[in-house]
Amino acid sequence: MLLQVVRFTGLGFVGLLLSLSVFAAPPRIISLAPHATELAYAAGMGEQLIAVSSYSDYPPEAQKLEQVASWQGMNVERILALKPDIVLAWRSGNPQRPLDQLANFGITIVYVDANTIDEVANNIEMLGQYSAYPDQAIQNAEQLRQQLAALKKKYSQPTHRPVFIQFGSQPIFTTSGETLQNQIVSLCGAKNVFADSKAPWPQVSREQVLLRKPQAIIVPGDEKSVDAVKKFWGTQLDVPIIAVNENWFNRSGPRILLAAEALCKQLEPVSGEKQKTASKYVSKQ
Repeated sequence: MLLQVVRFTGLGFVGLLLSLSVFAAPPRIISLAPHATELAYAAGMGEQLIAVSSYSDYPPEAQKLEQVASWQGMNVERILALKPDIVLAWRSGNPQRPLDQLANFGITIVYVDANTIDEVANNIEMLGQYSAYPDQAIQNAEQLRQQLAALKKKYSQPTHRPVFIQFGSQPIFTTSGETLQNQIVSLCGAKNVFADSKAPWPQVSREQVLLRKPQAIIVPGDEKSVDAVKKFWGTQLDVPIIAVNENWFNRSGPRILLAAEALCKQLEPVSGEKQKTASKYVSKQ
């Protein structure tokens, strides 16, 4: 398991008093994104969560909480009725206007965006100041950093194998060099063929992909996703297709290291016919 439950003792109690000094009791938390929910649990805030967004399915206990937000927006009236002290938000995914409305009612808005694995660890550590168990946040953040350092050491000799990160097919989207997903690919020693894109999530054409001659395709999903991508490209692009659990890969939460470990393992050099035809899937945890 990536996360460890640790109860505070000794100096941790002093830290808790300092971190919660603004609140008479551990603050009530609402999360507006699945990755924010995972970060909250990693920071020891699970007992403080009173509502979450749709698709907040990890850890399993998050599924029992009321849902007050989705890709269509957030239920401001219901959020206010639940009387949270803090709302965990996502600048890239939550509309700003309702967040400003919540802030006007005195609710603290804490943003948990991340474009690097280090920033994910920093977010866990930062949330510890609001947690009933701040030591858990510190330990899980440090564990993430140690795992990252181990991967960097293991894959310290990059192959620079050109790869295409594919999101969807009608239309085709990919990612630039300024995203968490690109960092994972670079960490594994490969090179994102659209890393030079000025747009963080560019829409690209079939022809643009073919011109960049990727030697592998990375797709978030499962075996069905692999089959769909194979069918889409046909004989135009006959390269290995690597599928990674989409919740690991797409969310800027603590399980991002699981995506990195899985992807690095699959991108290790292979030879002969296996390199031409292999398409692999990482099963869900």
